[in-house]
Amino acid sequence: MLIVKTQLLHALRDALENIQPGAGAKAAFESPKVAAHGDLATTAAMQLAKPLKQNPRQLAESLCTVLRTTLPYQTWVESLDIAGPGFINIKLKPAAKQQVVRAVLLQSERYGAQADNGQRMLVEFVSANPTGPLHVGHGRQAALGDAICNLFDSQGWQVYREFYYNDAGVQIGTLATSTHLRAKGFKPGDACWPTDPDNPAAKNFYNGEYIADIATDFLAQKTVSSDDRAYTASGDADDLDSIRQFAVAYLRHEQDLDLSAFAVKFDNYYLESSLYTSGRVDATVKRLIAAGKTYEQDGALWLKSTDYGDDKDRVMRKQDGSYTYFVPDVAYHISKWERGFAKVINIQGTDHHGTIARVRAGLQAADVGIPQGYPDYVLHTMVRVVKSGQEVKISKRAGSYVTLRDLIEWTSKDAVRFFLLSRKPDTEYTFDVDLAVAKNNDNPVYYVQYAHARICSVLASWGGDVAGLCQADVSPLQSQQALALLLLLAKYPDMLTAAAEGFAPHDVTFYLRELAACYHSYYDAERILVDDETLKLARLALVAATAQVLRNGLAVLGVSAPEKM
Repeated sequence: MLIVKTQLLHALRDALENIQPGAGAKAAFESPKVAAHGDLATTAAMQLAKPLKQNPRQLAESLCTVLRTTLPYQTWVESLDIAGPGFINIKLKPAAKQQVVRAVLLQSERYGAQADNGQRMLVEFVSANPTGPLHVGHGRQAALGDAICNLFDSQGWQVYREFYYNDAGVQIGTLATSTHLRAKGFKPGDACWPTDPDNPAAKNFYNGEYIADIATDFLAQKTVSSDDRAYTASGDADDLDSIRQFAVAYLRHEQDLDLSAFAVKFDNYYLESSLYTSGRVDATVKRLIAAGKTYEQDGALWLKSTDYGDDKDRVMRKQDGSYTYFVPDVAYHISKWERGFAKVINIQGTDHHGTIARVRAGLQAADVGIPQGYPDYVLHTMVRVVKSGQEVKISKRAGSYVTLRDLIEWTSKDAVRFFLLSRKPDTEYTFDVDLAVAKNNDNPVYYVQYAHARICSVLASWGGDVAGLCQADVSPLQSQQALALLLLLAKYPDMLTAAAEGFAPHDVTFYLRELAACYHSYYDAERILVDDETLKLARLALVAATAQVLRNGLAVLGVSAPEKM
């Protein structure tokens, strides 16, 4: 149907150009709010009426008269109707909708995908410091980042996944100290363990049992390896530097296990410490000073971030000589730009909202050619976890929060991904563990996967060559349920494009649930394996195409499409 839509759009563009030169740019289709009104709609007449000083409804009538004389509209359109002040609703002939079956079966897993556009982009996500297991919030970020990467990959982008973390800051020092105490035989609650709530160091001490596991393996002089580092422990409980390096490698390994269970892989790991050792931070500060975008006040160095829309100027270098956290962020994003990534997306928690203005201000002040609005941000809220009707707030593994691995073990990788992607990132979300394991229609991932498995069962019962169904005569697909399913299959490519543009993988979950419901309705309405061979092959072709689109959409989310359930 993509070809059909393209032909109709070209005809509409030509008709608008005849009405007014340049008006062809207004040629566009949308879906009618009420399905019964038609399959496509255009508001072009309403947009043109004011500049042409014409009645919009009369202009719509004139436009329809012209369109009815064109070959594409005569071939594919059943009716053109005008509604309200000038909406044009277009009802397609069944033959136009039936085109999608062959397109899906021929293009297979590439259906909905765009050709390589030659552009590179970088998506930074998870980026958790190696101080503990990944929590559920990291899980939401991993699901979002991976799905957004898949969406842009489907649109022809060359997508690069990056994990950025601090391996040498205050938190890492606290991790080393916590592990050191455990290695010496102490534990939370002992007299030497910080417990004063007014002491910032006490608040940041790591009390989870995983610290004891790190200490035990350190004393055993074990070697740990992760995707970006490997280290062998010295075994000396007083060797704080060795403890620090071992603990970081240990927890990076643990993070890799979490991400592997979640089927997320990265192309690169970028260390915050490298920004200092490579001189990037110093070079960035010097560049900002040379550009006249800084000033000294109260013993600190400030960035004139208000020049770029920030609500106040920001401290770059504190009185003690250390840099505030957004300075390495600016240096890091200059690195992204210099590595050739003209488009960059950062997936972060909503607590990072305040950094957006100052990072962008720093990038503009650095004057290295970076456009305004770089990088893009997708901010997400945290996740509540409910199990057996009660909120779960702690984990035996972490001590103070639910880990991503807990959630996967309680449910499944597929359920966690689908559920965490089923709402807009910036909306609060409650993960219901009991619902995620339920085998009924209330469980959205089960509902979608069951639709796919149901189709696979039908195709297996038939036992024929699925690949040959692309040659089937689909003209018998005339029923209301079949036409609805055909139209929904045809919407998949546009849905993917819109979801990528809006950083909205939740749109894919909505579409898949709608497609599953549409298929279930079709299955209940029409028997597929009938005696009439032509009718049977047409219906098999339709359901095989539906299974393919379900697989494609689930793959974007990183969710499997089981053939049996």
